[in-house]
Amino acid sequence: MDRLILQIIAGIISIFLATKFIPGASLHIMPGQSSLFGIQFTAFWQILIVIGATLGLVNFFVKPILNLITFPLRLISLGFFSWIINILIIWLIDIFFPELEIKGIISLFWTSVVVWGISFILGVYRKK
Repeated sequence: MDRLILQIIAGIISIFLATKFIPGASLHIMPGQSSLFGIQFTAFWQILIVIGATLGLVNFFVKPILNLITFPLRLISLGFFSWIINILIIWLIDIFFPELEIKGIISLFWTSVVVWGISFILGVYRKK
C-alpha cells in the first residue's frame, strides 16, 4: 500500500517539476473544458494532482505488466527498452489529458528522466 502511495506522490512531484523546469512541458487549465467524470477543475493544483495520480497509478498497475511482456526486448537491448516504455507511458498520459502539453521528443525524454529520478529517489526512501 505504501508503494502505491509513493508512486502517486512521485507522479505528482515529477509532473510538477517537469512542467516547471523542462522547456516544452507545460500544464495549464482550459476554462470550461478541464473536467474529468463531470468534475470541473479550476486550479493548477487540482489538475496537477489528477494527472500525477494517474501517472502514479499507471506506473503501479500497468508498468509491471508491460515490463513482464517486454522482458525479452529489455534483455536484448540491455535495459534500453525500459526508457521506451517510460516515454510511451508519459506520451499516453499527455494524449489522455489535453491540459498537459509536452512538445517534442526531447521534452518527452527529459520528462521521463524526471519521472524515473523521482520514482528512484522515493523508492530508496521506502526501503529505509
